[in-house]
Amino acid sequence: MFGRSNNDLNIFMKEHSHIQLNKLTKSYQEGTKSRSVLNELQLSVQEGEMIVLLGRSGSGKSTLLNLVSGIDKPDSGEVIIGETNLAELDEKNRTLFRRKNIGFIFQSFNLISTLTAHENVLLPLKLKGDSDDSATQRASQYLEEVGLGDRGDSYPDRLSGGEQQRVAIARALAHAPMLILADEPTGNLDYETGKTILDMLQKLVQDNGRTIIIATHDRDICKIADRVVELRSGKLEDVEPAELKA
Repeated sequence: MFGRSNNDLNIFMKEHSHIQLNKLTKSYQEGTKSRSVLNELQLSVQEGEMIVLLGRSGSGKSTLLNLVSGIDKPDSGEVIIGETNLAELDEKNRTLFRRKNIGFIFQSFNLISTLTAHENVLLPLKLKGDSDDSATQRASQYLEEVGLGDRGDSYPDRLSGGEQQRVAIARALAHAPMLILADEPTGNLDYETGKTILDMLQKLVQDNGRTIIIATHDRDICKIADRVVELRSGKLEDVEPAELKA
């Protein structure tokens, strides 16, 4: 790509992006007023890239993740993942796409309390349609990957916060999604546990060649990112390393 102008490079990246958000706009009705959250937002993400999405509480980070995952639809604009524009799909097909192609890691872990750790990891594999033997093997494999191979029969209430988040990471990765979305993944963990979880997440994502977007207000998480962007006034701006040290 040497010798390309900046404009040529931008066009090249857009055409070869793994994820492309084009002029994404979203607003919500609050009483008699409409509140704009995202305003013609643009973002290109390359395959295997780890993006950290910064933003203050209420800036629209969760709204953006909901649009990228197809949980919600934009008022206008495109959400292209691979070769699929989620904004053009109905709710049923967005759900099917999400089950197959997207993994989630939440601040509150979102494990199902009546299922064991192994069953929680198994669930997205079954929803995807994997055979019983294959699903069981992959669930066990990913629990081993996060260091919980001996806790598969444990229910979430028998696990620490850090262990629950490790189960959530295994669940997010086991069905081999093309994209992982993490919403404040260390928000409910103490500093040391959170650092351990981030180190593990970074290694597993890189080893498996997955693309991940991490939404957070914690600038310490930026240390593991390939690129940092910040949501400001409904648009995304690249954050330079010098700004993170300020």
